Amino acid sequence: MKRRVTLLSALLLLSLPLLSSSGCSPTAERPATVDSSSSPAPSSSAPFTATDSGWIQLMTPMNEQAGRLLALASARESAPPLSSWAAALAKEHRTELTQFRRLLGRMGLPDTNVHEGHDMPGMVTEADLDRARGLTGAEFDGFVRQEIRAHLEQSRRVSRSESRAGGGEEAKRLAARIADARAEQLKTLSSLGG
Repeated sequence: MKRRVTLLSALLLLSLPLLSSSGCSPTAERPATVDSSSSPAPSSSAPFTATDSGWIQLMTPMNEQAGRLLALASARESAPPLSSWAAALAKEHRTELTQFRRLLGRMGLPDTNVHEGHDMPGMVTEADLDRARGLTGAEFDGFVRQEIRAHLEQSRRVSRSESRAGGGEEAKRLAARIADARAEQLKTLSSLGG
């Protein structure tokens, strides 16, 4: 199912500016309020767009869910190189989540998962986590590699799109850094074999 909707999700990201005008954007449906004492106001020199909002609201739950699978993998000792790598990647994802949440606040967006329950390319689902918990040995390792590879590829793809099509410079810079990091993470994953 995830593979069939890859093209659809890419088209969705590219059409986010159009969706916001039709009322499909979370910010179009319910304007967010920001407590100015806890979050700095967005810069007026680089306004955020619906593309920026769509990207950050996708990347945040993608990282959260991938982090849960990485935590499972880092706790297993069936393949030490994979578990060590998973622990390091989980730490990187937590750092990114801090940056994502800061950006959500600057955009005036709530820190809620607007993609809850969606089976999207690159998104580790509850069903994926349940399946991983039931696997052992090489089957577990292979499943983790497959799911994390899909996560890294999709988050690289959407981050590259954001870095090119986004409006807010802060979001575009973060997206470019994430896209570069994902390329390196994919290389490392490939070097682990399997």
